[in-house]
Amino acid sequence: MSMTQLFSPYQLGGLTLANRIVIAPMCQYSAENGHTTDWHTIHLGNLSHSGAGLLIIEATAVEPAGRISAQDVGLWDDGTEAALAKTLKAVRAWSDMPIAIQLAHAGRKASVAQPWHGGGQLTLEAGGWETVAPSPVAFDGHARNPRALSADDIARLCERFAEAARRSVRLGLAAIELHGAHGYLMHQFLSPLSNRREDEFGGSLENRMRFPLAAFEAVKAVVPAGYPVGMRLSATDWVPGGWDLEQTLAFAQALKARGADFIHVSSGGNSGAQQIPLGPNYQVPFARAVRQATGLPTIAVGLITEAEQAEAIIGTGDADLVGIARGILYDPRWPWHAAAQLGATLKVPNQYLRSQPRQFKTLFG
Repeated sequence: MSMTQLFSPYQLGGLTLANRIVIAPMCQYSAENGHTTDWHTIHLGNLSHSGAGLLIIEATAVEPAGRISAQDVGLWDDGTEAALAKTLKAVRAWSDMPIAIQLAHAGRKASVAQPWHGGGQLTLEAGGWETVAPSPVAFDGHARNPRALSADDIARLCERFAEAARRSVRLGLAAIELHGAHGYLMHQFLSPLSNRREDEFGGSLENRMRFPLAAFEAVKAVVPAGYPVGMRLSATDWVPGGWDLEQTLAFAQALKARGADFIHVSSGGNSGAQQIPLGPNYQVPFARAVRQATGLPTIAVGLITEAEQAEAIIGTGDADLVGIARGILYDPRWPWHAAAQLGATLKVPNQYLRSQPRQFKTLFG
Protein backbone atom coordinates (compact mmCIF):
# COMPACT_ATOMS: atom_id res chain seq x y z
CA MET A 1 0.00 0.00 0.00
CA SER A 2 1.11 3.53 -0.73
CA MET A 3 2.33 5.70 2.14
CA THR A 4 1.30 8.95 0.46
CA GLN A 5 -0.91 11.33 2.42
CA LEU A 6 -2.70 12.55 -0.72
CA PHE A 7 -4.05 9.08 -1.38
CA SER A 8 -4.95 8.22 2.21
CA PRO A 9 -8.67 7.99 3.13
CA TYR A 10 -10.42 10.83 4.91
CA GLN A 11 -13.59 11.13 6.98
CA LEU A 12 -15.72 14.22 6.28
CA GLY A 13 -18.63 14.18 8.71
CA GLY A 14 -20.39 10.91 8.00
CA LEU A 15 -18.78 10.59 4.57
CA THR A 16 -15.67 8.48 3.89
CA LEU A 17 -13.48 9.65 1.01
CA ALA A 18 -11.03 7.29 -0.70
CA ASN A 19 -8.39 10.04 -0.96
CA ARG A 20 -7.80 13.77 -0.35
CA ILE A 21 -8.42 15.02 -3.90
CA VAL A 22 -11.58 17.12 -4.35
CA ILE A 23 -12.85 18.26 -7.73
CA ALA A 24 -13.85 21.84 -6.96
CA PRO A 25 -17.08 23.30 -8.41
CA MET A 26 -16.69 24.75 -11.89
CA CYS A 27 -19.53 26.53 -13.71
CA GLN A 28 -20.24 25.14 -17.18
CA TYR A 29 -22.77 27.79 -18.31
CA SER A 30 -24.61 25.07 -20.24
CA ALA A 31 -27.94 24.54 -18.47
CA GLU A 32 -31.39 25.28 -19.94
CA ASN A 33 -33.76 27.14 -17.62
CA GLY A 34 -31.77 25.79 -14.68
CA HIS A 35 -31.99 22.21 -15.96
CA THR A 36 -28.82 20.16 -16.40
CA THR A 37 -28.31 18.94 -19.97
CA ASP A 38 -26.45 16.19 -21.81
CA TRP A 39 -23.34 18.36 -21.45
CA HIS A 40 -23.47 17.92 -17.67
CA THR A 41 -23.88 14.14 -18.05
CA ILE A 42 -20.78 14.02 -20.26
CA HIS A 43 -18.80 16.46 -18.08
CA LEU A 44 -19.63 14.92 -14.69
CA GLY A 45 -19.41 11.39 -16.09
CA ASN A 46 -15.90 12.09 -17.35
CA LEU A 47 -14.78 13.56 -14.02
CA SER A 48 -16.39 10.69 -12.09
CA HIS A 49 -13.76 8.36 -13.58
CA SER A 50 -10.83 10.61 -12.65
CA GLY A 51 -9.94 8.81 -9.40
CA ALA A 52 -10.63 11.84 -7.17
CA GLY A 53 -12.12 11.33 -3.72
CA LEU A 54 -15.04 13.77 -4.13
CA LEU A 55 -16.73 15.58 -7.01
CA ILE A 56 -18.60 18.83 -6.25
CA ILE A 57 -21.22 19.96 -8.76
CA GLU A 58 -20.92 23.55 -9.97
CA ALA A 59 -22.52 26.58 -8.27
CA THR A 60 -26.22 25.71 -8.32
CA ALA A 61 -28.67 28.57 -7.90
CA VAL A 62 -31.38 28.37 -5.24
CA GLU A 63 -33.68 30.65 -7.29
CA PRO A 64 -33.70 31.87 -10.91
CA ALA A 65 -32.48 35.37 -9.98
CA GLY A 66 -29.49 33.76 -8.22
CA ARG A 67 -27.95 32.42 -11.42
CA ILE A 68 -24.71 33.99 -12.61
CA SER A 69 -25.78 33.51 -16.22
CA ALA A 70 -29.08 32.38 -17.72
CA GLN A 71 -27.31 29.10 -18.49
CA ASP A 72 -26.48 28.26 -14.85
CA VAL A 73 -27.71 25.10 -13.13
CA GLY A 74 -30.52 25.55 -10.61
CA LEU A 75 -32.22 23.51 -7.92
CA TRP A 76 -35.37 25.49 -7.09
CA ASP A 77 -38.33 23.39 -8.27
CA ASP A 78 -39.42 19.91 -9.28
CA GLY A 79 -38.25 20.42 -12.87
CA THR A 80 -34.68 21.34 -11.98
CA GLU A 81 -34.59 18.52 -9.44
CA ALA A 82 -35.81 15.99 -12.03
CA ALA A 83 -33.20 17.12 -14.56
CA LEU A 84 -30.39 16.74 -12.03
CA ALA A 85 -31.79 13.35 -10.96
CA LYS A 86 -31.56 12.17 -14.57
CA THR A 87 -27.95 13.37 -14.85
CA LEU A 88 -26.97 11.75 -11.56
CA LYS A 89 -28.63 8.46 -12.47
CA ALA A 90 -26.54 8.23 -15.64
CA VAL A 91 -23.28 9.08 -13.85
CA ARG A 92 -23.92 6.76 -10.90
CA ALA A 93 -24.68 3.82 -13.17
CA TRP A 94 -20.97 3.71 -13.97
CA SER A 95 -19.24 5.38 -10.99
CA ASP A 96 -19.43 5.14 -7.21
CA MET A 97 -17.52 8.40 -6.63
CA PRO A 98 -19.27 10.55 -3.97
CA ILE A 99 -20.91 13.60 -5.55
CA ALA A 100 -21.59 16.78 -3.57
CA ILE A 101 -23.21 20.06 -4.62
CA GLN A 102 -22.46 23.75 -4.15
CA LEU A 103 -25.60 25.81 -3.44
CA ALA A 104 -25.30 29.44 -4.42
CA HIS A 105 -26.82 32.83 -5.13
CA ALA A 106 -24.92 35.27 -7.33
CA GLY A 107 -26.48 38.46 -5.92
CA ARG A 108 -25.20 41.55 -7.72
CA LYS A 109 -22.91 39.44 -9.97
CA ALA A 110 -25.93 37.77 -11.59
CA SER A 111 -27.46 38.42 -15.03
CA VAL A 112 -24.29 38.18 -17.11
CA ALA A 113 -23.42 36.61 -20.46
CA GLN A 114 -21.53 33.32 -20.73
CA PRO A 115 -17.75 33.89 -20.45
CA TRP A 116 -17.16 33.03 -24.11
CA HIS A 117 -19.64 35.82 -24.97
CA GLY A 118 -17.72 38.37 -22.89
CA GLY A 119 -19.30 37.80 -19.48
CA GLY A 120 -20.71 41.33 -19.26
CA GLN A 121 -23.93 42.29 -17.51
CA LEU A 122 -26.94 41.60 -19.74
CA THR A 123 -29.46 44.35 -20.38
CA LEU A 124 -33.08 43.61 -19.52
CA GLU A 125 -33.82 43.69 -23.27
CA ALA A 126 -31.15 41.03 -23.91
CA GLY A 127 -32.52 38.56 -21.37
CA GLY A 128 -31.04 40.00 -18.19
CA TRP A 129 -32.92 40.48 -14.94
CA GLU A 130 -32.99 42.68 -11.86
CA THR A 131 -30.20 41.71 -9.48
CA VAL A 132 -30.26 41.88 -5.68
CA ALA A 133 -27.58 42.57 -3.09
CA PRO A 134 -27.08 43.77 0.48
CA SER A 135 -26.86 47.36 -0.80
CA PRO A 136 -27.64 49.13 -4.11
CA VAL A 137 -23.95 49.15 -5.10
CA ALA A 138 -23.16 47.75 -8.55
CA PHE A 139 -20.31 45.31 -9.14
CA ASP A 140 -17.42 46.90 -11.05
CA GLY A 141 -18.30 47.36 -14.70
CA HIS A 142 -22.04 46.69 -14.28
CA ALA A 143 -24.32 49.44 -15.53
CA ARG A 144 -27.34 48.64 -13.34
CA ASN A 145 -27.38 48.91 -9.56
CA PRO A 146 -28.83 45.92 -7.71
CA ARG A 147 -31.92 46.19 -5.53
CA ALA A 148 -31.16 46.10 -1.80
CA LEU A 149 -32.73 43.07 -0.12
CA SER A 150 -35.28 43.68 2.63
CA ALA A 151 -35.29 41.70 5.89
CA ASP A 152 -38.26 39.73 4.51
CA ASP A 153 -36.29 38.99 1.32
CA ILE A 154 -33.40 37.68 3.42
CA ALA A 155 -35.70 35.39 5.40
CA ARG A 156 -37.17 34.09 2.13
CA LEU A 157 -33.68 33.41 0.74
CA CYS A 158 -32.77 31.38 3.82
CA GLU A 159 -35.80 29.20 3.09
CA ARG A 160 -34.69 28.94 -0.55
CA PHE A 161 -31.34 27.56 0.60
CA ALA A 162 -33.13 25.15 2.94
CA GLU A 163 -35.44 23.95 0.18
CA ALA A 164 -32.51 23.37 -2.19
CA ALA A 165 -30.80 21.44 0.62
CA ARG A 166 -33.88 19.22 1.04
CA ARG A 167 -33.78 18.51 -2.68
CA SER A 168 -30.03 17.78 -2.50
CA VAL A 169 -30.59 15.19 0.22
CA ARG A 170 -33.46 13.66 -1.75
CA LEU A 171 -31.14 13.37 -4.78
CA GLY A 172 -28.68 11.36 -2.71
CA LEU A 173 -25.94 13.98 -2.94
CA ALA A 174 -23.15 13.22 -0.47
CA ALA A 175 -22.54 16.72 0.94
CA ILE A 176 -23.48 20.38 0.55
CA GLU A 177 -21.11 23.30 0.16
CA LEU A 178 -22.57 26.81 0.49
CA HIS A 179 -20.95 29.40 -1.76
CA GLY A 180 -19.69 32.24 0.45
CA ALA A 181 -16.81 33.24 -1.84
CA HIS A 182 -15.85 35.00 -5.08
CA GLY A 183 -18.05 38.06 -4.64
CA TYR A 184 -21.38 36.23 -4.75
CA LEU A 185 -24.28 37.04 -2.43
CA MET A 186 -23.02 35.66 0.89
CA HIS A 187 -19.60 37.23 0.30
CA GLN A 188 -21.34 40.50 -0.61
CA PHE A 189 -22.95 40.52 2.84
CA LEU A 190 -19.65 39.70 4.58
CA SER A 191 -17.52 42.38 2.90
CA PRO A 192 -17.74 46.05 3.92
CA LEU A 193 -16.90 46.89 0.29
CA SER A 194 -20.32 45.65 -0.86
CA ASN A 195 -22.37 45.78 2.35
CA ARG A 196 -23.25 49.39 3.22
CA ARG A 197 -26.37 48.55 5.23
CA GLU A 198 -27.26 50.32 8.47
CA ASP A 199 -29.68 47.70 9.83
CA GLU A 200 -29.03 44.40 11.67
CA PHE A 201 -27.43 42.94 8.50
CA GLY A 202 -24.74 45.61 8.07
CA GLY A 203 -22.06 47.59 9.85
CA SER A 204 -20.36 45.42 12.48
CA LEU A 205 -18.78 42.07 11.66
CA GLU A 206 -21.49 40.35 13.70
CA ASN A 207 -24.17 42.00 11.58
CA ARG A 208 -22.44 41.33 8.25
CA MET A 209 -22.16 37.63 9.16
CA ARG A 210 -25.84 37.40 10.09
CA PHE A 211 -27.32 36.37 6.72
CA PRO A 212 -24.66 33.79 5.72
CA LEU A 213 -24.89 32.21 9.18
CA ALA A 214 -28.70 32.19 9.05
CA ALA A 215 -28.62 30.48 5.64
CA PHE A 216 -26.12 27.95 6.95
CA GLU A 217 -28.32 27.22 9.98
CA ALA A 218 -31.37 26.83 7.71
CA VAL A 219 -29.53 24.21 5.67
CA LYS A 220 -28.16 22.34 8.70
CA ALA A 221 -31.68 22.17 10.13
CA VAL A 222 -33.05 20.14 7.19
CA VAL A 223 -30.25 17.62 6.55
CA PRO A 224 -29.79 14.32 8.43
CA ALA A 225 -27.37 13.99 11.36
CA GLY A 226 -23.83 13.41 10.12
CA TYR A 227 -24.57 14.85 6.68
CA PRO A 228 -21.58 17.05 5.74
CA VAL A 229 -22.30 20.76 5.24
CA GLY A 230 -19.49 23.26 4.68
CA MET A 231 -18.76 26.68 3.23
CA ARG A 232 -16.59 28.05 0.43
CA LEU A 233 -14.99 31.29 1.62
CA SER A 234 -12.88 34.02 0.12
CA ALA A 235 -10.32 34.57 2.88
CA THR A 236 -9.59 38.11 1.67
CA ASP A 237 -10.86 40.67 -0.85
CA TRP A 238 -7.21 41.60 -1.57
CA VAL A 239 -8.37 45.22 -1.12
CA PRO A 240 -7.47 47.46 1.86
CA GLY A 241 -10.53 48.03 4.04
CA GLY A 242 -12.30 44.98 2.65
CA TRP A 243 -12.91 41.47 3.92
CA ASP A 244 -9.69 39.96 5.30
CA LEU A 245 -8.19 36.94 7.03
CA GLU A 246 -8.93 38.15 10.56
CA GLN A 247 -12.65 38.43 9.76
CA THR A 248 -12.51 35.10 7.92
CA LEU A 249 -11.21 33.37 11.05
CA ALA A 250 -14.01 34.89 13.15
CA PHE A 251 -16.57 33.74 10.58
CA ALA A 252 -15.03 30.25 10.42
CA GLN A 253 -15.28 30.01 14.23
CA ALA A 254 -18.95 31.01 14.02
CA LEU A 255 -19.53 28.33 11.38
CA LYS A 256 -17.79 25.75 13.55
CA ALA A 257 -20.07 26.65 16.47
CA ARG A 258 -23.03 25.92 14.18
CA GLY A 259 -21.77 22.50 13.16
CA ALA A 260 -19.82 23.16 9.96
CA ASP A 261 -17.99 20.08 8.68
CA PHE A 262 -15.44 21.80 6.43
CA ILE A 263 -14.22 25.13 5.03
CA HIS A 264 -13.14 25.43 1.38
CA VAL A 265 -10.66 28.31 1.33
CA SER A 266 -10.43 30.61 -1.69
CA SER A 267 -10.00 34.38 -2.10
CA GLY A 268 -11.00 37.45 -4.09
CA GLY A 269 -13.82 38.03 -6.55
CA ASN A 270 -15.66 40.92 -4.89
CA SER A 271 -13.84 43.95 -6.29
CA GLY A 272 -12.13 45.01 -9.50
CA ALA A 273 -9.56 46.76 -7.29
CA GLN A 274 -8.21 43.42 -6.00
CA GLN A 275 -4.46 42.90 -6.23
CA ILE A 276 -3.87 39.13 -6.21
CA PRO A 277 -0.27 37.87 -6.12
CA LEU A 278 -0.92 34.83 -8.34
CA GLY A 279 1.48 31.93 -8.04
CA PRO A 280 1.57 28.27 -6.99
CA ASN A 281 -0.05 27.75 -3.55
CA TYR A 282 -0.99 31.46 -3.32
CA GLN A 283 -4.10 30.66 -1.25
CA VAL A 284 -2.71 27.75 0.78
CA PRO A 285 -1.56 29.92 3.74
CA PHE A 286 -5.20 30.96 4.23
CA ALA A 287 -6.27 27.31 4.43
CA ARG A 288 -3.54 26.66 6.99
CA ALA A 289 -4.66 29.65 9.08
CA VAL A 290 -8.30 28.51 9.07
CA ARG A 291 -7.29 24.96 9.96
CA GLN A 292 -5.04 26.08 12.82
CA ALA A 293 -7.58 28.54 14.22
CA THR A 294 -10.64 26.27 14.07
CA GLY A 295 -9.49 22.66 13.80
CA LEU A 296 -12.05 22.27 11.02
CA PRO A 297 -11.22 20.19 7.94
CA THR A 298 -10.04 22.55 5.21
CA ILE A 299 -9.84 22.30 1.43
CA ALA A 300 -7.00 24.26 -0.17
CA VAL A 301 -7.45 25.38 -3.77
CA GLY A 302 -5.74 27.64 -6.32
CA LEU A 303 -2.89 26.87 -8.75
CA ILE A 304 -2.28 23.43 -7.25
CA THR A 305 -1.04 21.63 -10.35
CA GLU A 306 1.63 19.09 -9.38
CA ALA A 307 1.37 15.81 -7.46
CA GLU A 308 4.31 16.53 -5.14
CA GLN A 309 2.87 20.00 -4.46
CA ALA A 310 -0.49 18.51 -3.43
CA GLU A 311 1.24 15.83 -1.36
CA ALA A 312 3.24 18.48 0.51
CA ILE A 313 0.10 20.51 1.28
CA ILE A 314 -1.45 17.49 2.98
CA GLY A 315 1.76 16.16 4.50
CA THR A 316 2.77 19.44 6.15
CA GLY A 317 -0.69 20.07 7.59
CA ASP A 318 -1.52 23.09 5.43
CA ALA A 319 -4.89 21.52 4.60
CA ASP A 320 -6.77 18.24 4.87
CA LEU A 321 -7.89 18.12 1.24
CA VAL A 322 -6.80 19.74 -2.01
CA GLY A 323 -9.23 21.17 -4.55
CA ILE A 324 -8.37 20.76 -8.22
CA ALA A 325 -10.43 22.80 -10.69
CA ARG A 326 -9.09 24.12 -14.01
CA GLY A 327 -6.23 21.65 -13.78
CA ILE A 328 -8.61 18.71 -13.95
CA LEU A 329 -10.50 20.21 -16.87
CA TYR A 330 -7.15 20.30 -18.68
CA ASP A 331 -6.17 16.81 -17.48
CA PRO A 332 -9.23 14.75 -16.42
CA ARG A 333 -6.86 11.95 -15.35
CA TRP A 334 -4.88 14.20 -13.00
CA PRO A 335 -5.41 11.84 -10.01
CA TRP A 336 -4.23 8.86 -12.08
CA HIS A 337 -1.01 10.66 -12.98
CA ALA A 338 -0.53 11.86 -9.40
CA ALA A 339 -1.01 8.33 -8.07
CA ALA A 340 1.53 7.00 -10.55
CA GLN A 341 4.06 9.64 -9.55
CA LEU A 342 3.53 9.05 -5.80
CA GLY A 343 3.44 5.26 -5.97
CA ALA A 344 -0.21 5.03 -4.93
CA THR A 345 -2.97 2.67 -6.01
CA LEU A 346 -6.43 3.77 -7.07
CA LYS A 347 -9.66 2.35 -8.44
CA VAL A 348 -10.54 2.79 -12.11
CA PRO A 349 -13.40 1.46 -14.24
CA ASN A 350 -12.97 -2.12 -15.42
CA GLN A 351 -13.21 -0.83 -18.98
CA TYR A 352 -9.95 1.10 -18.47
CA LEU A 353 -7.88 -1.50 -16.61
CA ARG A 354 -5.87 -2.45 -19.69
CA SER A 355 -4.64 1.14 -20.02
CA GLN A 356 -2.33 0.73 -16.98
CA PRO A 357 1.20 1.68 -18.09
CA ARG A 358 3.60 -1.25 -17.80
CA GLN A 359 6.00 0.73 -15.56
CA PHE A 360 3.26 1.24 -12.94
CA LYS A 361 2.35 -2.37 -12.25
CA THR A 362 0.25 -1.71 -9.13
CA LEU A 363 -1.35 1.60 -10.12
CA PHE A 364 -4.79 0.06 -10.65
CA GLY A 365 -4.55 -2.37 -7.76
